[in-house]
Amino acid sequence: MTARCLPLPLVASVLCVCHGYTLRGSVSWAVSSSGVVEDADLSEEVAPALLVDSAGLWKQAYPSSGVLGDSAENRGELVKSEDESAERIPSRLFSYRLEQVEQVEQRRSSGGPPPLLQETARAARHMVHYRDWGHLATISSQDKIKGLPFGNIFSVSDGPLDNSTGVIYFYVTPKDNTVLDLKSHPYASLTFSEAEREFCRQMVYDPEDLRCARLTLTGKMVEVAPEEVAFAQEAMFSRHPVMAKWPVPHKWFFMKLELIHVWLQDWIGGTSVIPLEDYFKATPF
Repeated sequence: MTARCLPLPLVASVLCVCHGYTLRGSVSWAVSSSGVVEDADLSEEVAPALLVDSAGLWKQAYPSSGVLGDSAENRGELVKSEDESAERIPSRLFSYRLEQVEQVEQRRSSGGPPPLLQETARAARHMVHYRDWGHLATISSQDKIKGLPFGNIFSVSDGPLDNSTGVIYFYVTPKDNTVLDLKSHPYASLTFSEAEREFCRQMVYDPEDLRCARLTLTGKMVEVAPEEVAFAQEAMFSRHPVMAKWPVPHKWFFMKLELIHVWLQDWIGGTSVIPLEDYFKATPF
């Protein structure tokens, strides 16, 4: 069933009187029983048909009487089919598909990987390599919260900018509560969020929005072996040069996260648990 089209002048008049209402999405289309309209034709001839959606394309944004002063008599159903007995279109509206296509390049330019669910391992490696810090969760050894989760922020690096390894390094001090926790329970989870970068800010996405990717890596925190210290130092100091000047009495040393689990939420479509073999074989975008 195709939507009934309204003449453009009538659509314009409808738009003028809809005080206190907002359009749910700047670009939306209806889904009929036959499936999604694959290619949205946004020409002037088709645009009115997209607006005539009995699913309720409009929603009231604020109590209009308090904002724009329109009366109750002026409110009501905004868009009706001329034939009241006509079959109603199923009430589902989608805009994510078109939005995803439009935002791929913007995500790239903002330092994020494109939202390609079939390349989850590469997306995870991209986040690991281009994030400078993350949130590390441990099991606390502090007296008042012993055995409870404890979170802390750490600067990280998986290698110099031209050498991504996927192995996450830390530069820590024994004075840190998190390091004390790790002596009792060496397992931890490190979380990255795309909210750290410009993409989510530019798109005005909440950090919990599914389109704002997040990655959690779980494993065992271990001290870097002597033969690996030189690379760990290059990895950390090349990305965080101020660390080279941190006070020596704090007895700084290098640790790394030996991965056992990689979890990714990237865009719409659920979460992914990425096999370690795939994670280490992948390269950042």
